[in-house]
Amino acid sequence: MPQYMITYLGGDQPASPEEGKQHFEKYKTWLSSLGESVVSPANSLKGTCTVNSDGSISSDSTTTMSGFTVIKASSMDDALAAAKACPFLDLNGSLEVSELIQMKL
Repeated sequence: MPQYMITYLGGDQPASPEEGKQHFEKYKTWLSSLGESVVSPANSLKGTCTVNSDGSISSDSTTTMSGFTVIKASSMDDALAAAKACPFLDLNGSLEVSELIQMKL
């Protein structure tokens, strides 16, 4: 079955620790609803650096990507339906859904 990466972009921080806990509970409920289709849940990113084409490194990011989840789905439409139910959207974030292609070396 194809795998899809749901990429988290932007989004607002919860206004309080309590709001953060409530949001995280919604997120865990969403992941649970996906069942065995979840391959790699809740991969948050921090401390992103950029390696430039000249080999220099900068300690800032050029993207708003904050994390990703990998799921199995029978089609892009099914992956998009799963993404549309993600509570990250409640934080004014957006999601990109991409099919993962396994490269044969």
